[in-house]
Amino acid sequence: PGPGLALRFQRRFLAARPLRSLPWPELEQSLRTAPDSALLADILHKTILHPLCVKYPPSAKYRRRFLTELIKKLESTAAEPLDELYEALADVLKEEEESTHCYKNYLLPSGDCVSLCESTALISGGTTGLLTWEAALHLAQWALQNPSLFRGRTILELGSGIGFTGIAICKSCQPRTFIFSDCHPRVLRQLRENLQLNGLSPQPDVTWSVQTESQGQEGEGQSCQNPQVIVAELDWGSVTEKQLLALRADVVIAADVVYDPEIILALIGMLQKLSTSRADRKAPEVFIASTIRNPDTYQLFQAELDKAGIRWQVIPAHSSCNFLCDVQPDVTILQLFI
Repeated sequence: PGPGLALRFQRRFLAARPLRSLPWPELEQSLRTAPDSALLADILHKTILHPLCVKYPPSAKYRRRFLTELIKKLESTAAEPLDELYEALADVLKEEEESTHCYKNYLLPSGDCVSLCESTALISGGTTGLLTWEAALHLAQWALQNPSLFRGRTILELGSGIGFTGIAICKSCQPRTFIFSDCHPRVLRQLRENLQLNGLSPQPDVTWSVQTESQGQEGEGQSCQNPQVIVAELDWGSVTEKQLLALRADVVIAADVVYDPEIILALIGMLQKLSTSRADRKAPEVFIASTIRNPDTYQLFQAELDKAGIRWQVIPAHSSCNFLCDVQPDVTILQLFI
């Protein structure tokens, strides 16, 4: 299998992808061909014992199940027993009861990494924003394949959640300014923590009008090693055209924001405000990634866009994948012309 197999385990394990999506069949095949505990030791060191896992561990339950599976694979072959594996499992079993938060570490193609603290419950505190959804991974992957769209520009992300897409873009695409926005205080709090975790320091909280006056002075198109990062509490219903104009967004992105008919109408209202708020500037380019969980909701979104006179086109999906590589859900990216 060469080093590739252990690296595939690493990429998926550190991001706490579903255990069934890890390359177990290849591991079994490899162990059948050559019972070798060195391969398992390599996997162990690239996962459980990796410095990222030690510093920002996936949930204890996930690590426990992973190690149990690894031990099962070892014991089903004639390979030498591996004490380290049993010791690692004993360490995880000694940990305190499951915490409400865990970490996911996404390795970027650049070798950099996005580490996120996530809520272990799917919907906690009445918001789904405390998790990274599939569409956010897709949108980030697409952005990393199209960095010139973001380089040196001001990006507004709607419904940033805990920040995966934006952090990946800030680390890889050199935007001038990145505005993370969401409307839930708990999500914004977690988002700020994740920005700090990844070495990005958001501007101190200031009101909208002040926050954005200083932007847009330098020329567009220059690449920025350290983008200016802003976190904005943005309610699509109550935000004004004037506030949106002050943001001077060149590009607007959103992932997994089309999951509820009421939200769709608020989103379209917001996009219409963005299109009228442009003064002498070009309307921003808009890209929205959605996991199609319910085709009716998604068709409603397209119908409402048509009704509002907003043209749209589907961005063709890239087959190559960086941080997903397991079962691809049905994700579509639309470009909107507002």
